Amino acid sequence: MTTDIIEVNNFIVLIEQSNSNKEFIQKCEIDGDAVGFAFYGSGNVELEIKHNNQIKYLTNTTGLAISFFGNQKVEFAHKIAPEKPLQSISIFAKLKTLQTLPQTEKEIFEKKLPDLVNPKAHFVKGPTLFMTLEMQLAVQKIFNTTYTGNTRLLFLKSQVNELLAHYFALLDSERKNELSEREKEQLFQAKDIVSSNYSQPPTITELSKLIGLNSNKLKKNFKELFGIPVYKYIHEERLNKAYELLCNSEKTVQETAWEVGYESLSSFSNAFQKKFGSRPNEVKKQFLSNKS
Repeated sequence: MTTDIIEVNNFIVLIEQSNSNKEFIQKCEIDGDAVGFAFYGSGNVELEIKHNNQIKYLTNTTGLAISFFGNQKVEFAHKIAPEKPLQSISIFAKLKTLQTLPQTEKEIFEKKLPDLVNPKAHFVKGPTLFMTLEMQLAVQKIFNTTYTGNTRLLFLKSQVNELLAHYFALLDSERKNELSEREKEQLFQAKDIVSSNYSQPPTITELSKLIGLNSNKLKKNFKELFGIPVYKYIHEERLNKAYELLCNSEKTVQETAWEVGYESLSSFSNAFQKKFGSRPNEVKKQFLSNKS
């Protein structure tokens, strides 16, 4: 487990990742009254919360964004599942820090998260949301950046602001669905299947049989829950994986394209540039330059 702790805009930001072959528990405490946010880029975590002789459990998995209030009387313990690499971004803003924000920013917290800004208990759970594609990309950018020093801090500042802005925008949209817990489980199963087989994904018909949900419901409910059609999600997963490979492996651009399921290098390069604003060879060149 590696944890990078930095201060951004007077907020404390924890960038955590792990890839263990056995389950382990990570404990932490909050120093003072604070509003917290956690964005899970990957992994499967059971969060145990102890306060006032009470214990609560929250299960957090890939794609979730949560918010909460907590203070020094609350004990947190992350039980991290094995064989599921964890990537999470946690942002903590002390209540006294929120009071020093510009009026417009302070009002965002007060109006959208009143129960957290004016808590009536040592721990208060806020809204849990499914991250949009833009939020997932912001998380991946944080883990994939090759910037260092002050340039990295400047970059992280922009990404933290982006994550919070997207979170509040989602609250504004008040997206609600009437899916049963069973349907949500099936859709998360579908998401896991295509995430693991992005280079050669199953057809909609095959996927619907694997999860036990008919094709029409799969297509409709997947988009409703995750905000993106199934095949668009696969497309984005391919490109996110490609970015990761270019920045963290010795694979060439051509090898990366093949790895994520592209037969045409030009198609891969065009799609990559459209998503990230740079050609894959430029990203690879930057990686090699930083390495040397």
